[in-house]
Order: sequence, then structure tokens, then C-alpha cells
Amino acid sequence: MHRKPFYKKGWFWIIVVIFIAIIIPKGGSSKEKASSNSDKGQKEEKVLKPTKTSNKSKSTSLASEKTSTSKEEKSNDEPSVPTEYKNALIKAQSYSSTMNMSKAGIYDQLTSSSGEGFSEEAAQYAMNNLKADFNQNALKKAKDYSDTQYLSKQAIYDQLSADAGEKFTAEEAQYAVDNLKTDYNRNALKKAKSYQDDMSMSPDAIKDQLTSSAGESFTPEEADYAIQHLGN
Repeated sequence: MHRKPFYKKGWFWIIVVIFIAIIIPKGGSSKEKASSNSDKGQKEEKVLKPTKTSNKSKSTSLASEKTSTSKEEKSNDEPSVPTEYKNALIKAQSYSSTMNMSKAGIYDQLTSSSGEGFSEEAAQYAMNNLKADFNQNALKKAKDYSDTQYLSKQAIYDQLSADAGEKFTAEEAQYAVDNLKTDYNRNALKKAKSYQDDMSMSPDAIKDQLTSSAGESFTPEEADYAIQHLGN
């Protein structure tokens, strides 16, 4: 009697089926495990990534708060200027720009009871903060004295620097007469005609008046020019 080969027996195929059933689930589980591990790694990478934007925003916020605090402290440190002081400065600017007054002249006008009547403190604040070119003011005053009153060079200087006059400094008055463009011969002649017509003075008396230090203070040459052209 011949024996059947083992692979033709029923128990062999039962073993094969069981073996295959065991192998297939393990393979699928391995793939799922690999996929799970990959997802887990990606999640961990996302969690560990640093948040640079958040730190930058925080730094900007701190810098803004610091700047705001600095501005508030600076504002608190600056003293407020009284209204009287501001008004005195406005008046001082007006006297300088429209009337070409000297620094001392403006101060006196601001504090005078017959003038603006500001306190000395307000007037001093105005002078300390006034932006003006007093050399130019003196020069404009000098031109006015020459064109309207026909004064001599010396008389203009005296009028500009006198306490009873414009009260410019000696340096400002000197700047004015040194830079004034005018014809003093013409001024002397205008004065001479005025003395002749209004006071009926003789030529000699007119000449004396023109050259006298107590009179017009023209130079002898300017006075001679006036007398020579008096009849013209």
C-alpha cells in the first residue's frame, strides 16, 4: 500500500492556512505603526518650532511703552509759560518788526505804566526770547531820521544811542551810521532852507547852526555846500 505525500494530506493545508492568517495581520500592523510614528514626528516638529513672531511683538510693545513713558516724563518736566509772558513776547515782536525799536526801548515800553504795563518778569521773558536783529533795527531808524528829518551823521548817531532817544547800544548805532546810504550834503541843504524860510536867518547864522555841536552837527564841508546852494 502506497502512502500519500504529506502535502496531499488535510492537516498540512490546515497548518498553511493558519500560518498565512498569522502573517498578514502583522504586515498591516507594521505599516499602520510606521504611519502613526510619522504623524507623531510631524506633530512633535510643529510643537517644537519656535514662535519668533510672538517674541517680536512683545519687544515692540515694550519699546512703545518705554517711548510713551519718556514723552510723558518730558512733558511733565517742561514748565508752562504764563499767558502774560506770552503776550509780552508777542508785543515785543511787534515793536521790533513794525517800529524797529531797540532792546532797551522795547523793554521800557513793555513795563511802562503809560505803555503796555507788563510786569518786569514778563518783559524780561520777552526780551530773553525775542528773535531780532537790533543792528538792522538801528539802521532802519537811521534811514528814517535821514529821509524825514534830514539829520547829520553825528546827529543820527546821537539820537540812536541817547537814553532820551532810541536807546540803541553804541555798537548798534555805529553799525547804523557806518552802513547808512544817504547824501548828507542834501540833508544840510534841506536844513539850511528850513532855517532861512521858517526863521529868516542869515547865511552866516545858518552856517553856525549847521556846524554847531549844540545844533545840527554837520561837517564844515557839508555846511559850506548848503550855503553855496541855498539860493538854488
